[in-house]
Amino acid sequence: MTDTPTLNHWINGAEATGSSTRTSPIFNPATGRVAKNVRLASTADVDVAVAAASAAYPLWRDTSQAKRQAVMFNFRELLNARKGELADILTAEHGKVTSDALGEIARGIEVVEFALGMPHLSKGDFSENVSTGVDVYTLRQPLGVVGIISPFNFPAMVPLWFFPIAIAAGNTVVLKPSEKDPSASNWMAALMAEAGLPAGVLNVVHGDKESVDALLNHPDVQSISFVGSTPIARYIYETASRNGKRVQALGGAKNHMLVLPDADLDLTADAAVNAGFGSAGERCMAISVVLAVEPIADELIEKITERMATLKVGDGMRGCDMGPLITEAHRDKVASYIDLAAKDGATVVVDGRGVEVDGEASGFWLGPTLFDKVSLDSAVYQDEIFGPVLTVIRVASYEEGLHIINTGRYGNGTAIFTNDGGAGRRFQNEVQVGMVGINVPIPVPVAYHSFGGWKQSAFGNAKAYGPSGVDFFTREKAITSRWLDPSHGGINLGFPQHD
Repeated sequence: MTDTPTLNHWINGAEATGSSTRTSPIFNPATGRVAKNVRLASTADVDVAVAAASAAYPLWRDTSQAKRQAVMFNFRELLNARKGELADILTAEHGKVTSDALGEIARGIEVVEFALGMPHLSKGDFSENVSTGVDVYTLRQPLGVVGIISPFNFPAMVPLWFFPIAIAAGNTVVLKPSEKDPSASNWMAALMAEAGLPAGVLNVVHGDKESVDALLNHPDVQSISFVGSTPIARYIYETASRNGKRVQALGGAKNHMLVLPDADLDLTADAAVNAGFGSAGERCMAISVVLAVEPIADELIEKITERMATLKVGDGMRGCDMGPLITEAHRDKVASYIDLAAKDGATVVVDGRGVEVDGEASGFWLGPTLFDKVSLDSAVYQDEIFGPVLTVIRVASYEEGLHIINTGRYGNGTAIFTNDGGAGRRFQNEVQVGMVGINVPIPVPVAYHSFGGWKQSAFGNAKAYGPSGVDFFTREKAITSRWLDPSHGGINLGFPQHD
Protein backbone atom coordinates (compact mmCIF):
# COMPACT_ATOMS: atom_id res chain seq x y z
CA MET A 1 0.00 0.00 0.00
CA THR A 2 1.47 3.34 -1.07
CA ASP A 3 1.62 6.36 1.20
CA THR A 4 -0.90 9.13 0.66
CA PRO A 5 0.75 11.83 -1.48
CA THR A 6 1.32 15.29 -0.05
CA LEU A 7 0.74 18.56 -1.90
CA ASN A 8 3.54 21.02 -1.16
CA HIS A 9 3.84 24.76 -1.60
CA TRP A 10 4.97 26.50 -4.81
CA ILE A 11 7.64 29.06 -3.96
CA ASN A 12 10.14 30.83 -6.21
CA GLY A 13 9.12 28.83 -9.28
CA ALA A 14 9.33 25.33 -7.80
CA GLU A 15 7.71 22.93 -5.37
CA ALA A 16 8.72 23.66 -1.78
CA THR A 17 8.14 21.58 1.35
CA GLY A 18 8.75 24.37 3.84
CA SER A 19 9.65 23.85 7.47
CA SER A 20 6.25 22.87 8.87
CA THR A 21 5.34 19.22 9.34
CA ARG A 22 1.62 19.89 9.82
CA THR A 23 -0.73 18.57 7.12
CA SER A 24 -4.44 18.44 6.44
CA PRO A 25 -6.41 15.84 4.48
CA ILE A 26 -7.87 16.55 1.03
CA PHE A 27 -10.97 14.45 0.43
CA ASN A 28 -12.61 13.35 -2.77
CA PRO A 29 -16.15 14.41 -1.80
CA ALA A 30 -17.72 11.85 -4.15
CA THR A 31 -16.07 8.94 -2.33
CA GLY A 32 -15.54 10.35 1.15
CA ARG A 33 -11.95 9.12 1.10
CA VAL A 34 -8.71 11.02 1.56
CA ALA A 35 -7.03 11.50 -1.82
CA LYS A 36 -3.96 13.36 -0.62
CA ASN A 37 -2.70 15.59 2.16
CA VAL A 38 -1.75 19.24 1.92
CA ARG A 39 1.15 20.75 3.80
CA LEU A 40 0.14 23.61 6.13
CA ALA A 41 2.54 26.53 6.16
CA SER A 42 4.09 27.99 9.25
CA THR A 43 4.66 31.71 9.63
CA ALA A 44 8.26 31.08 8.65
CA ASP A 45 7.12 29.39 5.43
CA VAL A 46 4.98 32.39 4.54
CA ASP A 47 7.98 34.61 5.24
CA VAL A 48 9.98 32.60 2.70
CA ALA A 49 7.26 33.01 0.07
CA VAL A 50 6.99 36.74 0.70
CA ALA A 51 10.77 37.06 0.51
CA ALA A 52 10.73 35.29 -2.88
CA ALA A 53 8.00 37.64 -4.12
CA SER A 54 9.89 40.66 -2.77
CA ALA A 55 13.08 39.60 -4.50
CA ALA A 56 11.27 39.06 -7.81
CA TYR A 57 9.38 42.35 -7.67
CA PRO A 58 11.96 44.92 -8.89
CA LEU A 59 12.75 42.99 -12.08
CA TRP A 60 9.08 42.19 -12.80
CA ARG A 61 8.03 45.78 -12.10
CA ASP A 62 10.60 47.03 -14.60
CA THR A 63 9.86 44.35 -17.22
CA SER A 64 8.33 45.98 -20.28
CA GLN A 65 4.59 45.83 -20.71
CA ALA A 66 5.14 44.00 -23.99
CA LYS A 67 7.04 41.18 -22.25
CA ARG A 68 4.55 40.98 -19.38
CA GLN A 69 1.70 40.76 -21.87
CA ALA A 70 3.48 38.02 -23.81
CA VAL A 71 3.50 35.90 -20.65
CA MET A 72 -0.20 36.57 -20.05
CA PHE A 73 -1.08 35.71 -23.66
CA ASN A 74 0.86 32.45 -23.36
CA PHE A 75 -0.95 31.65 -20.10
CA ARG A 76 -4.33 32.30 -21.68
CA GLU A 77 -3.56 29.95 -24.58
CA LEU A 78 -2.21 27.22 -22.32
CA LEU A 79 -5.14 27.51 -19.92
CA ASN A 80 -7.68 27.34 -22.72
CA ALA A 81 -5.97 24.34 -24.32
CA ARG A 82 -5.64 22.39 -21.06
CA LYS A 83 -8.75 23.44 -19.17
CA GLY A 84 -9.95 19.84 -19.16
CA GLU A 85 -7.07 18.93 -16.83
CA LEU A 86 -8.00 21.72 -14.46
CA ALA A 87 -11.69 20.77 -14.58
CA ASP A 88 -10.81 17.22 -13.49
CA ILE A 89 -8.87 18.64 -10.52
CA LEU A 90 -11.85 20.77 -9.50
CA THR A 91 -14.26 17.85 -9.72
CA ALA A 92 -11.95 15.52 -7.80
CA GLU A 93 -11.39 17.93 -4.91
CA HIS A 94 -14.48 20.14 -4.79
CA GLY A 95 -17.04 17.70 -6.16
CA LYS A 96 -18.74 19.99 -8.69
CA VAL A 97 -19.75 18.31 -11.94
CA THR A 98 -17.46 18.60 -14.94
CA SER A 99 -19.70 20.98 -16.88
CA ASP A 100 -19.83 23.33 -13.88
CA ALA A 101 -16.05 23.11 -13.46
CA LEU A 102 -15.55 24.04 -17.10
CA GLY A 103 -17.95 26.95 -16.66
CA GLU A 104 -15.96 28.18 -13.68
CA ILE A 105 -12.76 28.08 -15.70
CA ALA A 106 -14.40 29.91 -18.61
CA ARG A 107 -15.40 32.77 -16.32
CA GLY A 108 -11.85 32.88 -14.97
CA ILE A 109 -10.42 33.02 -18.49
CA GLU A 110 -12.59 36.11 -19.08
CA VAL A 111 -10.58 37.92 -16.40
CA VAL A 112 -7.30 36.73 -17.93
CA GLU A 113 -8.46 38.20 -21.23
CA PHE A 114 -9.41 41.45 -19.50
CA ALA A 115 -5.92 41.61 -17.98
CA LEU A 116 -4.43 41.31 -21.47
CA GLY A 117 -5.48 44.92 -21.97
CA MET A 118 -3.35 46.18 -19.08
CA PRO A 119 -1.18 48.52 -21.21
CA HIS A 120 -4.35 50.41 -22.08
CA LEU A 121 -6.06 50.01 -18.71
CA SER A 122 -3.10 51.39 -16.77
CA LYS A 123 -2.44 54.47 -18.90
CA GLY A 124 -2.07 57.77 -17.08
CA ASP A 125 -3.14 61.31 -18.04
CA PHE A 126 -1.10 64.24 -19.37
CA SER A 127 -1.73 67.96 -19.13
CA GLU A 128 0.65 70.16 -21.11
CA ASN A 129 1.78 73.65 -20.13
CA VAL A 130 -0.37 74.00 -17.01
CA SER A 131 1.91 76.88 -16.15
CA THR A 132 4.53 78.33 -18.43
CA GLY A 133 6.76 75.43 -19.43
CA VAL A 134 5.23 73.14 -16.79
CA ASP A 135 3.56 69.80 -17.58
CA VAL A 136 1.62 67.53 -15.19
CA TYR A 137 1.10 63.85 -15.81
CA THR A 138 0.10 60.75 -13.87
CA LEU A 139 1.49 57.24 -13.82
CA ARG A 140 -0.12 54.01 -12.62
CA GLN A 141 2.42 51.82 -10.88
CA PRO A 142 2.18 48.43 -9.13
CA LEU A 143 1.97 48.06 -5.35
CA GLY A 144 4.64 45.42 -4.78
CA VAL A 145 3.92 42.08 -3.09
CA VAL A 146 0.17 41.33 -2.87
CA GLY A 147 -1.60 38.57 -0.94
CA ILE A 148 -4.62 36.59 -2.14
CA ILE A 149 -6.72 34.33 0.12
CA SER A 150 -9.28 32.32 -1.85
CA PRO A 151 -12.24 30.09 -0.84
CA PHE A 152 -13.06 26.44 -1.45
CA ASN A 153 -16.12 26.93 -3.65
CA PHE A 154 -14.29 28.32 -6.70
CA PRO A 155 -10.72 26.96 -6.53
CA ALA A 156 -9.86 28.24 -10.03
CA MET A 157 -12.14 31.18 -10.75
CA VAL A 158 -11.58 33.26 -7.62
CA PRO A 159 -7.75 33.16 -7.83
CA LEU A 160 -8.20 34.07 -11.50
CA TRP A 161 -10.25 37.10 -10.45
CA PHE A 162 -7.11 38.50 -8.84
CA PHE A 163 -3.68 37.23 -9.84
CA PRO A 164 -3.84 37.88 -13.62
CA ILE A 165 -4.65 41.55 -13.05
CA ALA A 166 -2.11 41.87 -10.24
CA ILE A 167 0.65 40.25 -12.29
CA ALA A 168 -0.16 42.06 -15.54
CA ALA A 169 0.07 45.34 -13.60
CA GLY A 170 3.58 44.45 -12.41
CA ASN A 171 2.95 43.11 -8.89
CA THR A 172 4.21 39.84 -7.42
CA VAL A 173 1.82 37.49 -5.62
CA VAL A 174 1.53 35.15 -2.66
CA LEU A 175 -1.65 33.09 -3.02
CA LYS A 176 -3.16 31.11 -0.11
CA PRO A 177 -5.95 28.87 -1.44
CA SER A 178 -8.42 26.89 0.63
CA GLU A 179 -6.82 23.86 2.22
CA LYS A 180 -9.92 21.84 1.26
CA ASP A 181 -9.20 21.89 -2.49
CA PRO A 182 -5.79 23.50 -3.07
CA SER A 183 -4.35 21.61 -6.04
CA ALA A 184 -5.80 23.96 -8.67
CA SER A 185 -3.61 26.80 -7.43
CA ASN A 186 -0.40 24.76 -7.78
CA TRP A 187 -1.50 23.68 -11.24
CA MET A 188 -2.10 27.27 -12.36
CA ALA A 189 1.19 28.46 -10.85
CA ALA A 190 3.06 25.76 -12.77
CA LEU A 191 1.19 26.75 -15.94
CA MET A 192 2.20 30.39 -15.43
CA ALA A 193 5.82 29.25 -15.16
CA GLU A 194 5.39 27.28 -18.38
CA ALA A 195 4.03 30.47 -19.96
CA GLY A 196 7.28 32.24 -19.11
CA LEU A 197 6.56 33.87 -15.76
CA PRO A 198 9.82 34.42 -13.84
CA ALA A 199 10.35 32.55 -10.58
CA GLY A 200 8.99 34.30 -7.52
CA VAL A 201 6.31 36.36 -9.29
CA LEU A 202 3.52 33.91 -8.35
CA ASN A 203 3.90 31.86 -5.17
CA VAL A 204 1.41 29.49 -3.52
CA VAL A 205 1.42 28.70 0.20
CA HIS A 206 -1.08 26.31 1.73
CA GLY A 207 -2.37 26.54 5.24
CA ASP A 208 -4.92 27.55 7.81
CA LYS A 209 -5.28 30.53 10.12
CA GLU A 210 -1.56 30.67 10.85
CA SER A 211 -0.69 31.31 7.22
CA VAL A 212 -3.59 33.76 6.83
CA ASP A 213 -2.44 35.78 9.83
CA ALA A 214 1.12 35.71 8.57
CA LEU A 215 0.00 37.38 5.34
CA LEU A 216 -2.22 39.88 7.15
CA ASN A 217 0.60 40.93 9.44
CA HIS A 218 3.59 40.79 7.12
CA PRO A 219 5.03 44.30 6.61
CA ASP A 220 6.09 43.55 3.02
CA VAL A 221 2.61 42.53 1.85
CA GLN A 222 0.96 45.63 0.43
CA SER A 223 -2.59 44.38 -0.12
CA ILE A 224 -4.94 41.49 0.64
CA SER A 225 -7.68 40.12 -1.62
CA PHE A 226 -10.18 37.79 0.01
CA VAL A 227 -13.43 35.97 -0.78
CA GLY A 228 -15.21 33.90 1.87
CA SER A 229 -17.72 34.04 4.69
CA THR A 230 -18.80 37.32 6.25
CA PRO A 231 -17.21 36.76 9.70
CA ILE A 232 -13.84 35.98 8.12
CA ALA A 233 -14.17 38.82 5.60
CA ARG A 234 -14.72 41.24 8.47
CA TYR A 235 -11.68 39.83 10.31
CA ILE A 236 -9.54 40.06 7.17
CA TYR A 237 -10.63 43.65 6.51
CA GLU A 238 -10.13 44.86 10.06
CA THR A 239 -6.77 43.14 10.57
CA ALA A 240 -5.22 44.02 7.21
CA SER A 241 -6.51 47.59 7.32
CA ARG A 242 -5.10 48.05 10.80
CA ASN A 243 -1.75 47.02 9.33
CA GLY A 244 -2.01 49.67 6.62
CA LYS A 245 -2.82 47.37 3.71
CA ARG A 246 -5.28 47.81 0.88
CA VAL A 247 -8.08 45.24 1.25
CA GLN A 248 -10.62 43.56 -1.00
CA ALA A 249 -12.81 41.57 1.41
CA LEU A 250 -15.88 39.95 -0.11
CA GLY A 251 -18.15 38.08 2.30
CA GLY A 252 -21.28 35.94 2.42
CA ALA A 253 -24.76 36.28 1.00
CA LYS A 254 -28.43 35.42 1.21
CA ASN A 255 -29.59 36.07 -2.33
CA HIS A 256 -33.28 36.59 -3.12
CA MET A 257 -35.28 36.13 -6.30
CA LEU A 258 -38.43 38.28 -6.39
CA VAL A 259 -41.06 36.72 -8.67
CA LEU A 260 -43.95 38.93 -9.77
CA PRO A 261 -47.32 37.50 -10.84
CA ASP A 262 -46.72 38.38 -14.50
CA ALA A 263 -43.47 36.39 -14.72
CA ASP A 264 -43.04 33.43 -17.06
CA LEU A 265 -43.22 30.72 -14.39
CA ASP A 266 -41.58 28.05 -16.53
CA LEU A 267 -38.58 30.30 -17.13
CA THR A 268 -38.60 31.27 -13.46
CA ALA A 269 -38.72 27.67 -12.24
CA ASP A 270 -35.81 26.74 -14.52
CA ALA A 271 -33.83 29.69 -13.19
CA ALA A 272 -34.60 28.92 -9.55
CA VAL A 273 -33.44 25.31 -9.92
CA ASN A 274 -30.32 26.27 -11.87
CA ALA A 275 -29.35 29.05 -9.46
CA GLY A 276 -30.32 27.21 -6.29
CA PHE A 277 -28.77 23.82 -6.89
CA GLY A 278 -25.87 24.38 -9.29
CA SER A 279 -22.56 23.49 -7.65
CA ALA A 280 -24.66 21.97 -4.82
CA GLY A 281 -25.59 25.51 -3.76
CA GLU A 282 -21.99 26.27 -2.75
CA ARG A 283 -21.93 29.64 -4.48
CA CYS A 284 -21.97 33.09 -2.90
CA MET A 285 -24.23 34.13 -5.80
CA ALA A 286 -26.64 31.19 -5.51
CA ILE A 287 -30.33 31.99 -5.18
CA SER A 288 -31.39 30.65 -1.80
CA VAL A 289 -34.70 32.51 -1.28
CA VAL A 290 -37.59 32.82 -3.72
CA LEU A 291 -40.01 35.62 -2.81
CA ALA A 292 -43.20 34.61 -4.59
CA VAL A 293 -45.79 37.38 -4.93
CA GLU A 294 -49.18 35.74 -4.48
CA PRO A 295 -51.16 34.17 -6.04
CA ILE A 296 -48.39 32.35 -7.90
CA ALA A 297 -46.58 30.49 -5.08
CA ASP A 298 -48.41 27.17 -5.37
CA GLU A 299 -47.96 26.95 -9.13
CA LEU A 300 -44.31 28.00 -8.94
CA ILE A 301 -43.53 25.45 -6.20
CA GLU A 302 -45.16 22.73 -8.29
CA LYS A 303 -43.01 23.62 -11.30
CA ILE A 304 -39.82 23.79 -9.21
CA THR A 305 -40.62 20.44 -7.59
CA GLU A 306 -41.18 18.80 -10.98
CA ARG A 307 -37.78 19.97 -12.16
CA MET A 308 -36.05 18.91 -8.96
CA ALA A 309 -37.30 15.37 -9.47
CA THR A 310 -35.37 15.17 -12.76
CA LEU A 311 -32.00 16.12 -11.28
CA LYS A 312 -29.39 13.40 -11.17
CA VAL A 313 -27.12 13.58 -8.11
CA GLY A 314 -23.80 11.78 -8.12
CA ASP A 315 -20.12 11.72 -9.00
CA GLY A 316 -19.26 14.82 -10.99
CA MET A 317 -17.36 12.77 -13.57
CA ARG A 318 -20.38 10.61 -14.40
CA GLY A 319 -22.49 13.14 -16.26
CA CYS A 320 -24.63 14.05 -13.25
CA ASP A 321 -26.40 17.36 -12.67
CA MET A 322 -25.23 17.93 -9.10
CA GLY A 323 -22.33 16.57 -7.09
CA PRO A 324 -21.58 16.18 -3.38
CA LEU A 325 -20.82 18.86 -0.80
CA ILE A 326 -17.23 19.71 0.02
CA THR A 327 -16.87 17.89 3.38
CA GLU A 328 -18.84 15.56 5.61
CA ALA A 329 -19.04 18.21 8.34
CA HIS A 330 -20.44 20.78 5.92
CA ARG A 331 -22.94 18.27 4.52
CA ASP A 332 -24.16 17.49 8.03
CA LYS A 333 -24.47 21.16 8.91
CA VAL A 334 -26.53 21.90 5.80
CA ALA A 335 -28.73 18.84 6.39
CA SER A 336 -29.43 19.97 9.96
CA TYR A 337 -31.49 22.86 8.60
CA ILE A 338 -34.10 20.40 7.35
CA ASP A 339 -35.13 19.39 10.87
CA LEU A 340 -34.82 23.00 11.96
CA ALA A 341 -37.19 24.13 9.20
CA ALA A 342 -39.83 21.64 10.30
CA LYS A 343 -39.35 22.62 13.94
CA ASP A 344 -39.89 26.28 13.04
CA GLY A 345 -43.16 25.54 11.26
CA ALA A 346 -42.02 25.51 7.64
CA THR A 347 -43.20 22.95 5.10
CA VAL A 348 -40.45 20.62 3.89
CA VAL A 349 -41.59 20.16 0.30
CA VAL A 350 -38.55 18.12 -0.79
CA ASP A 351 -36.14 16.52 1.70
CA GLY A 352 -32.72 15.95 0.14
CA ARG A 353 -31.57 13.42 2.74
CA GLY A 354 -31.39 9.85 1.53
CA VAL A 355 -31.29 10.88 -2.12
CA GLU A 356 -30.39 8.14 -4.59
CA VAL A 357 -26.99 8.90 -6.04
CA ASP A 358 -24.85 7.74 -8.93
CA GLY A 359 -21.78 7.35 -6.76
CA GLU A 360 -20.34 5.71 -3.72
CA ALA A 361 -22.48 5.71 -0.59
CA SER A 362 -19.58 7.14 1.41
CA GLY A 363 -19.65 10.41 -0.53
CA PHE A 364 -20.83 13.66 1.08
CA TRP A 365 -24.29 13.64 -0.46
CA LEU A 366 -27.33 15.80 0.09
CA GLY A 367 -30.00 16.08 -2.56
CA PRO A 368 -31.83 19.25 -3.61
CA THR A 369 -34.08 20.46 -0.80
CA LEU A 370 -37.10 22.79 -0.94
CA PHE A 371 -38.88 24.62 1.90
CA ASP A 372 -42.12 26.57 1.83
CA LYS A 373 -43.65 29.04 4.30
CA VAL A 374 -40.42 29.75 6.17
CA SER A 375 -40.58 32.36 8.92
CA LEU A 376 -38.30 35.35 8.55
CA ASP A 377 -37.24 34.78 12.17
CA SER A 378 -36.01 31.24 11.49
CA ALA A 379 -32.30 30.52 11.17
CA VAL A 380 -33.27 28.73 7.95
CA TYR A 381 -33.93 32.17 6.51
CA GLN A 382 -31.37 34.20 8.45
CA ASP A 383 -28.29 32.01 7.93
CA GLU A 384 -26.17 31.59 4.83
CA ILE A 385 -26.72 27.82 4.51
CA PHE A 386 -24.37 27.40 1.51
CA GLY A 387 -25.87 24.18 0.23
CA PRO A 388 -28.59 22.84 -2.09
CA VAL A 389 -31.45 24.36 -0.08
CA LEU A 390 -34.07 26.62 -1.67
CA THR A 391 -36.60 28.50 0.46
CA VAL A 392 -39.90 29.92 -0.78
CA ILE A 393 -41.39 32.84 1.11
CA ARG A 394 -44.86 34.04 0.09
CA VAL A 395 -45.38 37.81 -0.08
CA ALA A 396 -48.44 39.90 -0.88
CA SER A 397 -46.80 42.52 -3.07
CA TYR A 398 -43.71 43.84 -4.79
CA GLU A 399 -43.30 46.29 -1.93
CA GLU A 400 -43.27 43.55 0.70
CA GLY A 401 -40.71 41.53 -1.21
CA LEU A 402 -38.49 44.56 -1.74
CA HIS A 403 -38.70 45.39 1.96
CA ILE A 404 -37.53 41.89 2.90
CA ILE A 405 -34.53 42.15 0.59
CA ASN A 406 -33.58 45.65 1.69
CA THR A 407 -33.81 44.93 5.41
CA GLY A 408 -31.61 41.82 5.16
CA ARG A 409 -28.06 42.09 6.41
CA TYR A 410 -26.54 40.83 3.16
CA GLY A 411 -26.46 42.60 -0.18
CA ASN A 412 -24.49 40.48 -2.61
CA GLY A 413 -26.79 39.48 -5.47
CA THR A 414 -30.51 39.54 -6.23
CA ALA A 415 -32.88 39.04 -9.14
CA ILE A 416 -36.39 39.96 -10.23
CA PHE A 417 -38.45 37.88 -12.61
CA THR A 418 -41.13 39.81 -14.45
CA ASN A 419 -42.36 40.72 -17.93
CA ASP A 420 -43.00 44.30 -16.80
CA GLY A 421 -40.16 46.57 -17.91
CA GLY A 422 -41.29 49.30 -15.54
CA ALA A 423 -41.16 46.95 -12.57
CA GLY A 424 -37.68 45.78 -13.54
CA ARG A 425 -36.48 49.35 -13.87
CA ARG A 426 -38.01 50.28 -10.54
CA PHE A 427 -36.40 47.28 -8.88
CA GLN A 428 -32.90 48.03 -10.13
CA ASN A 429 -33.25 51.55 -8.71
CA GLU A 430 -34.79 50.67 -5.34
CA VAL A 431 -33.10 47.43 -4.30
CA GLN A 432 -30.15 47.80 -1.93
CA VAL A 433 -27.92 45.08 -3.34
CA GLY A 434 -24.65 45.31 -5.23
CA MET A 435 -25.41 43.02 -8.20
CA VAL A 436 -28.87 42.82 -9.74
CA GLY A 437 -30.37 40.48 -12.32
CA ILE A 438 -33.51 41.21 -14.32
CA ASN A 439 -34.73 37.80 -15.47
CA VAL A 440 -31.12 36.67 -14.85
CA PRO A 441 -30.78 34.58 -11.66
CA ILE A 442 -27.00 34.78 -11.12
CA PRO A 443 -25.93 38.29 -12.13
CA VAL A 444 -22.16 37.87 -11.91
CA PRO A 445 -20.74 40.76 -13.96
CA VAL A 446 -18.60 40.09 -16.99
CA ALA A 447 -14.87 40.67 -16.54
CA TYR A 448 -14.83 44.28 -17.76
CA HIS A 449 -17.27 45.28 -15.02
CA SER A 450 -16.51 44.71 -11.33
CA PHE A 451 -17.83 42.18 -8.79
CA GLY A 452 -18.89 43.16 -5.29
CA GLY A 453 -21.83 43.38 -2.92
CA TRP A 454 -23.23 45.83 -0.39
CA LYS A 455 -23.85 45.73 3.36
CA GLN A 456 -22.34 42.69 5.11
CA SER A 457 -21.46 41.03 1.82
CA ALA A 458 -18.40 43.25 1.40
CA PHE A 459 -16.12 45.34 3.59
CA GLY A 460 -14.51 48.54 2.38
CA ASN A 461 -15.20 49.80 -1.13
CA ALA A 462 -12.79 47.69 -3.23
CA LYS A 463 -14.52 45.36 -5.68
CA ALA A 464 -13.00 42.47 -7.63
CA TYR A 465 -11.66 42.51 -11.21
CA GLY A 466 -12.81 44.95 -13.89
CA PRO A 467 -11.88 48.64 -13.53
CA SER A 468 -11.94 48.32 -9.73
CA GLY A 469 -9.38 45.53 -9.92
CA VAL A 470 -7.03 47.68 -11.98
CA ASP A 471 -7.43 50.54 -9.50
CA PHE A 472 -6.82 48.19 -6.59
CA PHE A 473 -3.59 46.67 -7.89
CA THR A 474 -2.07 49.97 -9.02
CA ARG A 475 -1.46 53.33 -7.38
CA GLU A 476 -1.34 56.69 -9.03
CA LYS A 477 1.68 58.95 -9.00
CA ALA A 478 1.35 62.58 -10.15
CA ILE A 479 4.41 64.26 -11.65
CA THR A 480 4.89 67.97 -12.24
CA SER A 481 7.71 68.60 -14.71
CA ARG A 482 9.60 71.64 -15.95
CA TRP A 483 12.82 71.59 -17.93
CA LEU A 484 14.91 74.40 -16.51
CA ASP A 485 15.21 77.71 -18.29
CA PRO A 486 17.31 80.62 -16.94
CA SER A 487 14.27 82.90 -17.23
CA HIS A 488 12.54 80.92 -14.47
CA GLY A 489 15.14 81.54 -11.81
CA GLY A 490 14.76 83.57 -8.62
CA ILE A 491 13.69 83.15 -5.01
CA ASN A 492 9.99 83.03 -4.08
CA LEU A 493 8.83 81.48 -0.79
CA GLY A 494 5.12 81.83 -1.56
CA PHE A 495 2.87 78.89 -2.39
CA PRO A 496 3.34 77.92 -6.07
CA GLN A 497 0.88 79.68 -8.38
CA HIS A 498 0.15 79.39 -12.09
CA ASP A 499 1.41 82.14 -14.35
